[in-house]
Amino acid sequence: MKKILLLSDTHGYIDEHILSHVKSVDEVWHAGDIGDLKVTDNIKKLKTLRAVYGNIDSADVRQEFPLNNRFDCEGVDVLITHIGGYPGRYSPAIREEIYQNPPKLFICGHSHILKVMPDKKRSLLHMNPGAIGKHGFHKVRTMLSFTVDTGKIENLEVIEVKR
Repeated sequence: MKKILLLSDTHGYIDEHILSHVKSVDEVWHAGDIGDLKVTDNIKKLKTLRAVYGNIDSADVRQEFPLNNRFDCEGVDVLITHIGGYPGRYSPAIREEIYQNPPKLFICGHSHILKVMPDKKRSLLHMNPGAIGKHGFHKVRTMLSFTVDTGKIENLEVIEVKR
């Protein structure tokens, strides 16, 4: 079993509150718009990090992280990208992969809107953790935590932080 902290859209912002949540999990997954490598460097000092770059990320970030990251975690096929859309409205850049070879868990960021919903047609779960950074229109900063164990995604928790 692994406990995961899922975040996105840090836009270069990291603080002790975020890092306290990092310390309480096994892995951190970042769905893009990192903003500054200091964010991921601070996370990597503490935990295993899996990340993708987003549309605002610099060449430095793009050299370190891929556009899409697909991997297996505890029997769950995971696909992370930054601009992915959501069930019924997937981004054209990722749609074909989702239709031809759907993961069990599809994660994206970009919208700054927290959303967790099933895609029953493709038997997958979609997650967008919203935005934990301070840049953007969102009123509440959000992250998600959950566990992954023998093919199951459980114990989902929304973490809200006032701006």
